[in-house]
Amino acid sequence: MNLEVIKYTTQYETELMNLIEAEGEDWDVYWKEPNATKYKKALSDSVTYIALADNKVCGYSRSLVDTLYIYVCDLLVNEKYRGNSLGEKLMRCLKTDYPDLPIYIMSGNDEYYQKLNCHREGSIYLFQ
Repeated sequence: MNLEVIKYTTQYETELMNLIEAEGEDWDVYWKEPNATKYKKALSDSVTYIALADNKVCGYSRSLVDTLYIYVCDLLVNEKYRGNSLGEKLMRCLKTDYPDLPIYIMSGNDEYYQKLNCHREGSIYLFQ
């Protein structure tokens, strides 16, 4: 299996939205209208990376970046592809592209971020 992480472009929009929809109602704020149209714009307006397995979208991250910090809004890897370090690779892209900015994560999965050795800072995590 060939795994890679690249910057998002709209050519992957449909495939990415299908991935998000497959997560079910926990993610329906993104894939159901009226938000789906807005979220597609957010994907392009944010710093978004996608994970590909044999050229098929299997994960993504979406972050907001300013001059002070990076805030990770969304991180998702399809269950079938978990355990291949894709979530960490998506996060590492931020470190590579923005080496001087701290990366903060509002966690819905504390156990995962602790596994990545992220440090809790109040109600968020700092990715190292």
